[in-house]
Order: sequence, then C-alpha cells, then structure tokens
Amino acid sequence: MPKATWNGVLLAESDHTEVVEGNHYFPATSINRQYFKQSPTHSTCPWKGEASYYDLVVGDQVNKDAAWYYTAPKEAAKNITGHVAFWKGVTVSP
Repeated sequence: MPKATWNGVLLAESDHTEVVEGNHYFPATSINRQYFKQSPTHSTCPWKGEASYYDLVVGDQVNKDAAWYYTAPKEAAKNITGHVAFWKGVTVSP
C-alpha cells in the first residue's frame, strides 16, 4: 500500500492512489491533516489546471509547499480531483 512519509511521520497511506506523471496522488481522506497547513502558493499546469499547496509541519520543522492538489482540475485530469501529491523530500513508497 503506498505511503508518504517525512521526518519520521506518516503523512498519507492508501491503496487507491492515482499515478500521474510518476506522482502518487493520495485521496484527501487518507492524509493525516494535523501535519498539513494551507499555503498561499499556487501554480498552473497547462493540462491539469491550477494547483494549490500545503506546507508540511512536523514538530518545529516546516517543509514549504511540499504537497499539492487541484481543487478543480481540467477535464484531462479529473481523476485527481480530491487527491494530494508530494515532493521536496517526502518519501513515497509502494
């Protein structure tokens, strides 16, 4: 079952991830929300749409914009609606 971890904590775990461009997108219901803080950062992907970000906070450590999601992805990426993906040192293991 895919898991996302950072700084020794389990951020997400689900056997129902969506893999897009090599990234596991975890259902929002599978994330441990206590480690997620909304970020003001946004970016745009030409085929997925506008991404929003979370900072990850574990103890006194902050990993800025290390998780992202698409609130209203474009039609080609509808399968990742309600899902969260990771980068910036977060380990995703199968």
